[in-house]
Amino acid sequence: MQYRVNQKNKTKLSVLGYGCMRFTKNGGTIDQKKANEEMKRALDLGVNYFDTAYVYSGSEVCLGKFVKEYNCRDQINVATKLPQYKVTKPEEFEKYFSEELERLQMDYVDYYLMHMLNDVNSWNRLCELGALDWIKEKKALGQIRNIGFSFHGGTKAFKELIDAYD
Repeated sequence: MQYRVNQKNKTKLSVLGYGCMRFTKNGGTIDQKKANEEMKRALDLGVNYFDTAYVYSGSEVCLGKFVKEYNCRDQINVATKLPQYKVTKPEEFEKYFSEELERLQMDYVDYYLMHMLNDVNSWNRLCELGALDWIKEKKALGQIRNIGFSFHGGTKAFKELIDAYD
């Protein structure tokens, strides 16, 4: 496996991450046994970045069960995502994040992404709701180690977002 080093915290991350969006389903629910086998294989091959999101139905719970069963929290970097497009009030940052930690059965996440920031206006809207103070608090408490965003837009909007927050 190839790795890159996060220059901010010196964490070694696998170039290939494991996306938890589309686990195999059995009868409408995630097949935990099969998901565990797949994630274990990825872990054994050196993958140490696992990516999920609030809106990936059952995914956070599935990943949390895997991590608990295989006692591998210290071996992986977990990323999950705030459904920023659902946030309309400041208290909803905490609502969604607390639910995610509960689903994951974890006290912290390594990477917390603002999900689907498509332009700087969506980031500015979050800032107006108090996102910067909330992120600062969560980082100080150690509940969020790194902050970021996922993106579904064009080059110009991407560059504006990159410049909006360090």
